Parts: sequence; C-alpha cells; structure tokens
Amino acid sequence: MAGWFRRLLHKPKPSSVESLKSSHSASSSPSSSSSAKSSSSSPGMSSATSSISLSPVSAVDISASDSPRWDKSYDVCICHSEEDVELVEELVSYLEGQPQSFRCFLQLRDAAPGSAVVTELCDAVHNSHCWVMLITPGFLRDPWCRYQMHQALAEAPMANGRTIPVLKDVDRKDYPRELWNIYYIYMALKEKSFRQIRDTVMRYLQELCRSSTRGTE
Repeated sequence: MAGWFRRLLHKPKPSSVESLKSSHSASSSPSSSSSAKSSSSSPGMSSATSSISLSPVSAVDISASDSPRWDKSYDVCICHSEEDVELVEELVSYLEGQPQSFRCFLQLRDAAPGSAVVTELCDAVHNSHCWVMLITPGFLRDPWCRYQMHQALAEAPMANGRTIPVLKDVDRKDYPRELWNIYYIYMALKEKSFRQIRDTVMRYLQELCRSSTRGTE
C-alpha cells in the first residue's frame, strides 16, 4: 500500500505530460520533418534562406552595374524658381555628396545651351527617377515651374514616391491643388528636410531595384 502511494506521488502532472506530447508531436509533424530534411539535404539553400530573412531592407545595392537606376540619366530632377537657386544648390550639393552620389539635374547647370526651354524641361522630367518640387512663393508665380510640375504628374500620375513636394514659406492653403493627393515635406529645418528628401529618393530607388529583381526571378 505504501509503495503504491509513493508511485502516485511521483507520477508526472497531467500538464507536464500534455506539454511533452505536444512538443513530441510538433517535432514529428510532417512540416517539421520536411524542413529538417531540406536543411540537411541542401545546406546551401538553408543558409541562403537564413541570410535573406536576416538581411535589412537597406541592403539593396542601388549602385550595382545591372541596377535599373542606370536606365535614366538622373536620380533627381529639382524643379524650382530662379529665386531659390541658392537653396537648391545647397540641396544638390548635399545629395551629390552622399555615399550613393545621387545624380541631380539642375537646370542652370545641366541644360544644354541653345536648347529650347520646353524641350529641356520635358527631357529632364523624362530622364529622372524622382522629381523634387520646391514649392515657394517664387515657384507659385513661375509658369515654367507649373509646367514642369504638370509634366512630372503626367509621367507618373499615381505618384508612387517619384514626385516629392517640398513646401517652404508657403501656407498650406496655397499648396497646389494638383498635388493634393501627395504628402509633402514642410521645410522648417533645412538639414532635416534635406535628409527627408534623400531618404525618399533612396526608398524609391531601392523599391525599383527590388521590383526589378522580383521580375527576373
């Protein structure tokens, strides 16, 4: 009788038994065994999968020789009024000085002498991945700025990160109606806004590269 009572005291608790069952069934389930078989039979595939899951999104190399980035002449086209040349030159210097060496189209610097303004503006929009619209009081008064804005919207009407409006010294109520469906950057602190522009261009180029990679798989 005493021996039976001692065995009863040492009997595993039901919860412990159930947990052992569940862990055993999990380890012997078809999915688990197949994954174990896969990793043992093809270690190369296993390590590749591991590296993909751990690699950060920013690891996309936008500067690779086969990157779709090179399909266009410029990464960024800066649309601005002549009144804002000094600020735009600072932005261009900042972007071109980044490790990615973003290629910027600056009209006063890169337009071909003797070419028609309309032709140059259209070519700049068509041959650039992203378009920064520096919307200032001068921009709103300049018909050429509005023309270039309309060309950019016609080039990419869905605005998937390519059109980047930047407001400076302009009330929100004066934000162009044509851009109401696009979020803008409000330039209060110049350095912060420059970083936001850089990050937006970078995200677009990375997504462009990822889409290209998925398309070739």
